[in-house]
Amino acid sequence: MPFLNVYYPEHQLNDKKLEKISNHIHQSLIQHFHIPKDDYFQLFLPYPSQHFFYDSQYLLERGEKRTDNMIYISITCGQGRTVEQKKKLYQSIAEGLHADLDLSTNNIFITLNETPLENWSFGQGLAQMVNQKEGK
Repeated sequence: MPFLNVYYPEHQLNDKKLEKISNHIHQSLIQHFHIPKDDYFQLFLPYPSQHFFYDSQYLLERGEKRTDNMIYISITCGQGRTVEQKKKLYQSIAEGLHADLDLSTNNIFITLNETPLENWSFGQGLAQMVNQKEGK
């Protein structure tokens, strides 16, 4: 049930690269969070680089720096994954995007927001995840 918002600098990525990013993130979620293949909801939102304010070195190791090509991935998902699963997901996304698209891992910023099942509706005014759990 993950829902993603991916923010990226406008004019940095073409449609082909966005599709590659989308597919890689989805495959990482399947592998590490064990989501169904068809649980696929992602929104890509370009931003003008002058509208993103950040510290270029905060918590990066070895004196490395971020650049104006930063991609912010916000994942909203259900609760219940282990810390180890989350760490592997972050690593898989960052390393995959670096390998496939030559994006610097310094520029891949990920947040994970866990939301209880009752806070999801996939349409039709239903709480599908709660109904599914209750056998309805």
